Amino acid sequence: MNPAAAHTHLIKQYSRELGFSYCGIAKAVQLDEDARRLEQWLSKGMHGSMQYMENYFDLRIDPAKLVPGARSVITLLMNYFPQQQQQTDGPRISKYAYGHDYHEVIRARLNILLQYIREQVGEINGRGFVDSAPVLERSWARQSGLGWIGKNGNLLVKGAGSFYFIATLITDLPLQYDDPYSADFCGSCTKCLDACPTGAILPGRVVNGSQCISYFTIELKDALIPDAVKGQFQNWAFGCDICQDVCPWNRFSKPNQQQEFTPLPEILNLSTTEWEQFSEEQFRKIFKHSPIKRTKLKGIQRNLKFINSH
Repeated sequence: MNPAAAHTHLIKQYSRELGFSYCGIAKAVQLDEDARRLEQWLSKGMHGSMQYMENYFDLRIDPAKLVPGARSVITLLMNYFPQQQQQTDGPRISKYAYGHDYHEVIRARLNILLQYIREQVGEINGRGFVDSAPVLERSWARQSGLGWIGKNGNLLVKGAGSFYFIATLITDLPLQYDDPYSADFCGSCTKCLDACPTGAILPGRVVNGSQCISYFTIELKDALIPDAVKGQFQNWAFGCDICQDVCPWNRFSKPNQQQEFTPLPEILNLSTTEWEQFSEEQFRKIFKHSPIKRTKLKGIQRNLKFINSH
């Protein structure tokens, strides 16, 4: 076995031991087509107030700008589909936020994987990214053969669905590359477009981020949510899973096996009134390691007020 093939085998095998469901590897190249698409999307203002999406444009499209001498982009998927669903008719929380903050969980595993590669191969240059740097994760996932990008903008894995976190490891180590995923199994289905209450999912595989319920409930930092979307949130107070829940491919979703993603009992069971009665101290204590801390208590309370005011 040549060195690139041997190293690839080791990395894929060890990624499974670390709890990743899938691992694909692409050659580190500039993503010109994706760059054009991103540029158009930004020029139409579809990122709303997410100014950070305009920053570091050149880094997003060229992995060598993030890791000098980059040769390979390793994409890893980790299942987050929960064992239990919300039992309450209280505020709805996106499944990705049921347990421990995935940034912390996955970043730690990426560091372990990078350390392992260095132990096996010798000194290499590499950086891991989890949704926190200018990396086009879904494009790389498709480039490395893991799945296609659905009409709702999510990466879809055939026979497994879309409830996966995507992590990226860019390295200057040459590896064996997977073929890009060229098929598309959305067909003529428009369930996600039809189900989106705010009309954020547009024909032609475009998602208007500035109209998405997740954007309004998490990213938008304004004191008030625009009245134009009043009555459309279907009780979603943090994120939204509607376009994933209606996707036929997600009937194949299987519960994840990660201890850290065990749902917090509060998320599964609390009523709207109980959420509204949280003190700052309780909120900080319960959601200390949860993605929900991102909006802070005042953000959640703003969202609750909005969804209960129509």
